[in-house]
Amino acid sequence: MSQNPYHYDVIARALAFMDQHAQTRPDLGQIAAATGLSTAHFQRVFSKWVGVSPKRYQQYLELNLAKTLLKQRKSLLDTAVGSGLSGASRLHDLFLKWEAMTPGDYAKKGQGLTIRYGWFDGPFGEMLAMGTTRGLCGLAFSTECGRAHALVDMSARWPNAQILHEPDAIRMWVNAALGTTKNHAQLHLIGAPFQIKVWEALLAIPSGHVTTYSEIARHIGTPKAMRAVGTAVGRNPVSWLIPCHRVLRVSGDLGGYHWGLPLKRAMLAREAARLEASL
Repeated sequence: MSQNPYHYDVIARALAFMDQHAQTRPDLGQIAAATGLSTAHFQRVFSKWVGVSPKRYQQYLELNLAKTLLKQRKSLLDTAVGSGLSGASRLHDLFLKWEAMTPGDYAKKGQGLTIRYGWFDGPFGEMLAMGTTRGLCGLAFSTECGRAHALVDMSARWPNAQILHEPDAIRMWVNAALGTTKNHAQLHLIGAPFQIKVWEALLAIPSGHVTTYSEIARHIGTPKAMRAVGTAVGRNPVSWLIPCHRVLRVSGDLGGYHWGLPLKRAMLAREAARLEASL
């Protein structure tokens, strides 16, 4: 078993087994066996990761989670911003401080910028974190696509930047993002002005809630620009912390997710379960 303290490899195997055997509703012992752990050990690992028991989590998988969230926990972003939710109630109850690169600097595609990166264990598997001296500018997941693809994908966003493998230089930003320190999680957003507006709207979606592409378009004053909003959501460079996984289609479909739909589903279910457990 991986030494990842978050044990997402175990969780991923458990979720896949639950999905494959949804009709027969496997019991705790069967799910544990599929992960290679004893029942007691699996129960501890799973409950620590998600905040609820495996049996309770199965109920989220059996329901149409996306449609249920849209019906019960759809966030009207104007209300969320007005209530101060854009600056609080983040995934780890952190205050996410962020600043954006100027449009002129963005147009240079990273020229003169040094971006350092490293690989870190996170609650959804291995993370590729990238950052400047001002904060994290990139966060990606290699669980579905692999390290090589994740690094090429992220590096191509800033083709003129100097990109160095120096994980210790950004470790403080990552630790803050993971909630292992009391520091604020600092983000340095590198994007076009329209993208920044969309990403700022994403930050207003509370954990355990969702919104739609059309709601974001309306909120930023471009109600007919849903396609452009969808593109900007997909180009979010700081996945998870800027919660693009909380955006669904009006139909209740999950929509896309740059780092794989299984990961999006796991994120949504985990957040919904944790929110319900805290109420």
